[in-house]
Amino acid sequence: MRRENQSSVLEFLLLGLPIQPEQQRMFFALFLGMYLTTVLGNLLTILLIRLDSHLHTPTYFFLSHLAFSDVSFSSVTVPTMLMNMQTRHLTISYVGCISKMYFFILFVCLDNFLLAATAYDRYVAICQPLHYTTVMREELCILLVAGSWFFSCAHALLHTLLLSRLSFCADNTIPHFFCDLTALLKLACTDTSLNELVIFTEGGVFAFLSFCAILASCIYVGATILRVPPSRGSAKPCLPVAPTSLWCLYYGTLAMIYFIPSSNSSKVKDIIASVLYTVVIAMLNPFIYGLRNRDMK
Repeated sequence: MRRENQSSVLEFLLLGLPIQPEQQRMFFALFLGMYLTTVLGNLLTILLIRLDSHLHTPTYFFLSHLAFSDVSFSSVTVPTMLMNMQTRHLTISYVGCISKMYFFILFVCLDNFLLAATAYDRYVAICQPLHYTTVMREELCILLVAGSWFFSCAHALLHTLLLSRLSFCADNTIPHFFCDLTALLKLACTDTSLNELVIFTEGGVFAFLSFCAILASCIYVGATILRVPPSRGSAKPCLPVAPTSLWCLYYGTLAMIYFIPSSNSSKVKDIIASVLYTVVIAMLNPFIYGLRNRDMK
């Protein structure tokens, strides 16, 4: 497309959730309650870990960073959605939209790496308990978290720079409740093949490696627990059914949105999947990983 046929977009129009006007108040109250639960649950997890010296272990070190990541990437999207539902002010500036997209990608990717680090910590604790203190040293824990932050920032910056080189047409309507990367690519006038290639390759590799690490950890942990004979006076460890189900839901929704080609008729399904991993999973994480643990109680 020739340059003179393109127009410079200064702001975007977020359409929000596909719900009827008379249902706005009900969904506003629902998502407000879920968001407050997410914030309070994750902040309580972080506060308890920081205040109690007994929780200064590798496991809770990873959980504190995971809680911070969950409350951060939920805060990037949900408050904007709630404000739009309440005020019907649907516009967002170009810079604001790109900035929110950057931080959203950053914290989603960070969540991805931290889940893998948490799964590795559980693998060592259950499958190699005698070597736990020597394997999960403080240096290794700091390296895993620092590496997660570094690769997440680089991942988000790469996609943001690739998006910034694109031109957008007069159509600035985003049929979503936040500035999602795939939704923005559909509005671009210029060729997006490089952006899509990077999503499938670089993004796919990161997600695949983390998922494989988590899956391998679950298999080894499950096999180890099943081999433990029941003994008197001590309860047999439980299989990690809840975390495994949450991992499957998390990676399933991500794959549905970013790695499985969608048609225009599946926009509602993409929005529902986005609500699951931005609102529901972020709300459940502190209860699945932290607050239900005996040490936290």
